[in-house]
Amino acid sequence: MNIAKLSSLSLAVIAATTQLAIAGQQQEANGFIEDSSLGLLNRNFYMNRDFRDGGSNSQGTNGAKPASERNGYREEWAQGAMLNFASGFTQGTLGFGVDAFAFGGAKLDTGGGRLGNGLLPINNNKTADANAPDSYGDIGGAVKLRLSSTVLKYGEQRPTAPVFATGDNRLLPETATGFQLTSNELDNLSLEAGHFTAFKNRNSTNSDDPLRTTYGGTAVDSIDFTGGTYKINDNISLKAYTSEATDVWRQYFGSASYTIPLTNQQSLNFGLTAYKTKDQGKALAGKLDTTSWSAKAAYGIGAHKFTLAYQKIDGDEYFDYIGVDSIWLANSIQYSDFNAPNERSVQARYDLNMATFGIPGLSFMARYVKGDQIDGTKADPHGAYANKVGDDQKEWERDLEAKYVVQEGTAKDLAFRLRQATHRATSFESDIDEVRLIIEYPLSIL
Repeated sequence: MNIAKLSSLSLAVIAATTQLAIAGQQQEANGFIEDSSLGLLNRNFYMNRDFRDGGSNSQGTNGAKPASERNGYREEWAQGAMLNFASGFTQGTLGFGVDAFAFGGAKLDTGGGRLGNGLLPINNNKTADANAPDSYGDIGGAVKLRLSSTVLKYGEQRPTAPVFATGDNRLLPETATGFQLTSNELDNLSLEAGHFTAFKNRNSTNSDDPLRTTYGGTAVDSIDFTGGTYKINDNISLKAYTSEATDVWRQYFGSASYTIPLTNQQSLNFGLTAYKTKDQGKALAGKLDTTSWSAKAAYGIGAHKFTLAYQKIDGDEYFDYIGVDSIWLANSIQYSDFNAPNERSVQARYDLNMATFGIPGLSFMARYVKGDQIDGTKADPHGAYANKVGDDQKEWERDLEAKYVVQEGTAKDLAFRLRQATHRATSFESDIDEVRLIIEYPLSIL
C-alpha cells in the first residue's frame, strides 16, 4: 500500500487506535473456525425499462441495432446466488482471518435481446446482435488483521462510506479492491479509512476494472477516504468524512440525524446531509466547485410514516460520485438522483407497515420527487460535464413499492419486492416506465 496516499487524518486514526489497542488482546476472539459464518443469498431479479422517448435497447454497446429496429424497451430476467464466508480471528494479541465470496448469475430471459438494464453482462462483439452470456460470476476475498477492536483488511470488499460505497441494486453486488481500516475502540465512536484502486461493476466479471465517476465517466487511479460516526445518544448521531479521487476531486461530507420520540406510537426524525466537491490535482474532470445538500423530516404514527425532503445542488456541474451507493442525498431514489447542475428538488413520501393491521412482513411505499431550476450551461467547457445539460430543465419521478417477507415456517425470510418507477424529464434525461420484481431467499449455512 502506498502510505503517502492516505491523508494525515488516516494516519492519525491508525496511530490513535493502535495505541489504544496495544495494551490488550482482541475482544471476544473465540477462534478462526469458531467465529466463522457462511451464508447463501439466492436472488431472482426481473426488470424491464420502457423508454417512452425511444431510447436504445442495448445501452453501452457499440453493436446496438439501428434506430429503425429499436423499440426503446429493455427487459432482463436472471437468477443469482451469493455465497459469503467470513472467518473469525485467530486468538492472541494479533488476530488473523479471511473473508471470501463466490457470486454467480444465470440468464433466464432477455426479452428477445433487449439488453441494457445492468442485470447481465453484454458481449460487445461489434455486431448488430449484442448478447448476454448464459452465466457469469466472480470469486474473490480479502485477508484481515485485528488488534483489539481495530481491523485492517486488504482485497475485494464492499465499502459503505458515504463518500465511497459499492452498491447492490441489481443481480450481483459491486466490489472494490484495496485497503480498509475500521476502528471501534471508543464507545459510540466508529472510525474508518480506505484506499481503493480497482472496481468490479454490478454486471461485470472483472475485479480490476478502473474506478470511474458515474456521470462524468472520468477514470480515477485511486480513491482515499477517512471519517467516522459519533452517536451522541440513542436519538442523535453525526457523520463526517473526507475523500480524494486522485487528480479529479476532493470531497467533504457531513450529516446529522435527530429522532424525537413523542409517544410509544409517534416519533419525529430530522436529517441533514451535505457534500462539498472541489477539483484536485490535474482536475481531469474539469473545474469543480459544488455544494450539494438535502434536508428531510419524517413523522411516524403507528403504521404510517410521512416524509418531506428538500435537496439543492449549488454548482454548475453534476454532483458526481464513484460507486452506486456513494450518494446519501435524500432525493437520490430508484431512477434519478436529482443531482443535475443547480437543481432544486422536493420529495413527498408515504410508508405503510401492515404489521399494525395483523399482517407482519407486508409493507408499502409511495413517493414523488420534482426537480427544476436545472442549468448546466456554465460548466467548464473543457471538463467532463460540458454540454450535458441545457438551461431551464425539469424532471419528476414517482415510485411505488410493495414488499412482503415471510415471518415464520420453512420459508422464513423469503422476501418478495415489487417496484415501479415513472420518470419524465425535458431534453436532458429519458422518459421511462420501469418495473422490478425481486425475490430473495437467504440461507445461513454456518
